[in-house]
Amino acid sequence: MASSGSNTIDLVGAPFSVLERVFTSLARKLGIKNIEFVELYDIEPWAVDHLNPLALVFCFVWAKDHHKAADFNDPMAEKVWFANQLQDDSCATHAILNIALNSPDIDVGDALRQFREDTDLMSSTMKGLAISNHPNLRQTHNSFARPADIRGSRTVIANTTFKAEAKRKREEARAGKPPPAKKPKTTSTPKKTDDNDDDENVETYHFIGYVPSHGKCWEMDGLKSGPLEVGELASSSSTDGWMDVVRPALRMKMKKYGGAAEGGNIRFSLLAIVRGSFEKASDDFEYLRKEKVALERQLGDDWRSKVESELDVLSNDTFESVPKRPFFTAGWAQKRLYRDLEIQRMDQEDALVAWRQCIMNAISVKATMEEEISKAIETNTEHAKRVHDWEPLFEAYLRKLHSNGLLNALLDRDEHGRKISSKKRKVVV
Repeated sequence: MASSGSNTIDLVGAPFSVLERVFTSLARKLGIKNIEFVELYDIEPWAVDHLNPLALVFCFVWAKDHHKAADFNDPMAEKVWFANQLQDDSCATHAILNIALNSPDIDVGDALRQFREDTDLMSSTMKGLAISNHPNLRQTHNSFARPADIRGSRTVIANTTFKAEAKRKREEARAGKPPPAKKPKTTSTPKKTDDNDDDENVETYHFIGYVPSHGKCWEMDGLKSGPLEVGELASSSSTDGWMDVVRPALRMKMKKYGGAAEGGNIRFSLLAIVRGSFEKASDDFEYLRKEKVALERQLGDDWRSKVESELDVLSNDTFESVPKRPFFTAGWAQKRLYRDLEIQRMDQEDALVAWRQCIMNAISVKATMEEEISKAIETNTEHAKRVHDWEPLFEAYLRKLHSNGLLNALLDRDEHGRKISSKKRKVVV
């Protein structure tokens, strides 16, 4: 969970509008490949189906959710990899791991794949402890914290330790003394409030996941005892149609945790895990690069005399300006093979039309790749600004103002640091 009323380590200060970028950066730093997070504005088929989501992340203002123990007694749940959240402000990392390590369509990389194998037979509590103690996961998680948040967390730990030590000493001192005699109360004294009372009024955000796995759709909440079944898929070997299964559960969740259907504010955000746009565009571009070569071979050695010279120059600029990249999508070679067979059956006229279309498609795909690169640079810049320690800059700036005699004037104080009254304050016209 992440508290909105105090400095926290997990996704501190990240508004809903940038959650998709933060989650994408976090997932890629964890080693998960070829995915990105996009925000959903509706869960109806017309708004979701074209994205082909692999899983979902639901962010909401946390409130205690009651379930019976029987709700988690599903034999199939034993096959699901699930880790309990044992630390505050780590729900985003847990949500991503509980999703990625169960989805058959997500490439988690060698490190996370080995981590899953090492923890597969552990209980959900021990898996959560393994996440907390894993050096790479902990380092990746804390890399999204601002230095001020880490200092604040250390201060909280120190204050908690000092309070616990003082309480222990008071209890030891009282243990060696007889209890004081009771005195009749003459006036009522206000009841001392607990320091934790204010924390109960602080809004706390939480992230949970929805993922299809092992023939069912699961709700993955690290604060619950295990994965909760949402519904059963049509086929145990395919995740097709899983959004139709999870949609009723999402509607109930949205209604419970702040939907706007009754005129209230929207208090949640829904992210979908989809294929990475850059990786998809890169595969499409390499596909078109191969197609251009195959079409020119079909047109013959004199193919340059059959195409427009301007389009030929444009095609060279388009393909030569982009270096060759590895393929990300499985089944790419098979798709390319079938297309090459179609090209071999084309006549000259059809091959010429296909060549022109190939060049135009390549120009469009290249523009998409450049746009994704710009988005990545912008996201990286935002992350760098967010986690940079600005405190030394502000401290040096204030010291410079003070040394030049400008700070007191800005604070409406005289040269001795005393506040200037409104009557003595000079008005400059």
